Amino acid sequence: MRTAAAALLACAALASACAAGEPPRTPVPGSSVTVPAVSAPPSVTVDTLLDGLDHPWDVVRAPDGTLLTDERGGRFVVRHPDGRAAPLQADLSDLYAVGETGLMGIALSRDFATDRTFYTCQGHRDPDDVRVLAWAVDADWTTATRLRTVISGIPVASGGRHGGCRILAHPDGTLYVGTGDSARPTVPQDRGSLGGKVLHLNPDGTPAAGNPDPGSVVYTLGHRNVQGLALQPGTGRIYSVEQGTRRDDEVNLLEPGGNYGYRPDREPGRYDESVPMTDPDRVPGAIGAVWSSGSPTIATPGTAFVTGDAWGPWSGALVVSSQQEARLILLKLSEDGRSVADSTTLLEGTYGRLRSLTPQPDGSLLVTTDNGDDDRILRVAPD
Repeated sequence: MRTAAAALLACAALASACAAGEPPRTPVPGSSVTVPAVSAPPSVTVDTLLDGLDHPWDVVRAPDGTLLTDERGGRFVVRHPDGRAAPLQADLSDLYAVGETGLMGIALSRDFATDRTFYTCQGHRDPDDVRVLAWAVDADWTTATRLRTVISGIPVASGGRHGGCRILAHPDGTLYVGTGDSARPTVPQDRGSLGGKVLHLNPDGTPAAGNPDPGSVVYTLGHRNVQGLALQPGTGRIYSVEQGTRRDDEVNLLEPGGNYGYRPDREPGRYDESVPMTDPDRVPGAIGAVWSSGSPTIATPGTAFVTGDAWGPWSGALVVSSQQEARLILLKLSEDGRSVADSTTLLEGTYGRLRSLTPQPDGSLLVTTDNGDDDRILRVAPD
């Protein structure tokens, strides 16, 4: 237990945290992370748009207002603009849905209004891996037809652990894909593996322009389990959120070729999760986190930016979802985007575990719950 004297020294170093009544946390090794001040949250209204779901992993909004969500166990569900809900038929006969892996991230093509294409990140059987697939949906939202495999070979664990897998459709038409390390010790630092990475690729699966290695889709490495990606409006910065071991869920600012320092192979052949999430001693040059949860972890599967005057001083904040602590965390980033200036929370303990976050054109945020018992899609809007 920390002594009173040690606590006072910590508070002197992290004065803003102690002033807000929050216990100090140890900075991540190799990082300049400190605990930000904690301010009052914005006032919001929460509406349920869809219920009766089972572990919905992601949700997207089409230009016509239709919502498309997916359940990890293998089902697409559509909510029409008039509120009607219906299943979307699709061939998911080869879906690998085990443990944390199944039907996961969804993203609409940049040109969805004309090509009706959307992408999924999902487990696949025989061979067992995680892959990104392209689909086309009919105009009436009744059937999705598989077009092609965009990329395959992302590793999957036999029990489905650390499957990732989020897709960010960039306005330039490329795709960023966050992946999990499949709980294998060498994967995060193996440049030949697609696991424990953020990938950057064209819709045909080829490496996107600007990748550190022009012949590779690997954009960043040294991750544990990237489940959230967000593009900051106005800056072009891309942030990831990944789940930590027993401590330090992380928000990271992605840099091409950046290594984020997770290396769980301290003992040969053993997946050693006692290592730091960011380990500059064993990974020279490892990039420290913009924010970390400290100890214990809170399980952070989603992230998004909120914008609009209605959010008041929280407009432009990065929102992170928590499964374990059942809340949303709003992070006001510094001007250079490398630290957090202020934070607050929303919905704590109200709707259970929270997963995906999808910003809407009107400034609201779509949130999926992850309880497995009458899960919902929520619309969270500032008052």
